[in-house]
Amino acid sequence: REVLLRKDIDAVVVVTPDHWHAIPVLMAAVAGKDIYCQKPLSLTIPEGRAMCEAVKRYNVVFQTGSQRRSSPQFRRICEIVRNGRIGRLHTVHVTLPRGTPDYGRTGHLAETVPVPADFDYDFWLGPAPDAPYCPARTHVNYRWVLDYSGGQLTDWGGHFCDMAQWGMGADHTGPVLMRNARATWAQHPVWNTAMDFYFECLYDNGVQVIVQSSDYIGVRFEGTEGSIWPDGSVPENLNDTVIGPDEIHLYQAEDHYRNFIDCVLARKECSAPAEVGHRSITLSHLGNITMQLGQDLRWNPVNERFIGNDAANALLARPMREPWDAVYREYSI
Repeated sequence: REVLLRKDIDAVVVVTPDHWHAIPVLMAAVAGKDIYCQKPLSLTIPEGRAMCEAVKRYNVVFQTGSQRRSSPQFRRICEIVRNGRIGRLHTVHVTLPRGTPDYGRTGHLAETVPVPADFDYDFWLGPAPDAPYCPARTHVNYRWVLDYSGGQLTDWGGHFCDMAQWGMGADHTGPVLMRNARATWAQHPVWNTAMDFYFECLYDNGVQVIVQSSDYIGVRFEGTEGSIWPDGSVPENLNDTVIGPDEIHLYQAEDHYRNFIDCVLARKECSAPAEVGHRSITLSHLGNITMQLGQDLRWNPVNERFIGNDAANALLARPMREPWDAVYREYSI
């Protein structure tokens, strides 16, 4: 907050846990600072929408940290798909890691203990619900607590659901139906995100995206004339294909961080702007809601509401603790 008051600061980088993305981004936008925000962009769909509107309203440059948008090999794969080299696209398989790996090596430290003297735990919680302190809750393992994040689904979905939407040409829309969801949830004193998961997203153009946990991480595009994995390699029959000057050419960036700086200087849109980051992580948020309710859900990607399901709509936003609820509402107007 002190940095945002400085006139000599042009841009900020938001690398907080997911539940602390929206408020700093909104405050930075109001202050006229350009923003690089790590993925996953948001904790909830309404928070993502608020960030998109703030970036637009205050005309700031924004980059979501989904760096595969600045990868030449992923761009080429998506251009091959978008230009019909595998025929008519009908299915996209998104496979993400399973489990809740103990990255912070604190998973066994789930008992309530005194807060360390040099740690402002109340501020770390911020808008999230009050909860007793334990080491398993904080640092990198926050990803396995639904109050702060969405598990492997949002962590890796910020990359590969993003690739699915890029290859489909669905950067500014989303599915219309979520179906056949199932999940196994973590059995842990603190962690409660999905360990294994599966759900299907149907788009209004008939393309189906299947998102599931797996030992293999990536995206497979399936068309009427073949399939392709964007893992850095291209099938031999497509290796020499040329994307002509009158065909679809996607945003070209070679380095994600450099792209952000270049766009700050040139006042241009980045390779992963707020709307793209928001629409991509929306798939993961929808998946978590669908799995929690255990039922098929119809989704309106225009007004970003579920159709005819009050219980599902009630899960879109999260209550915020004061004073952060008031701050969020003040800066999101």
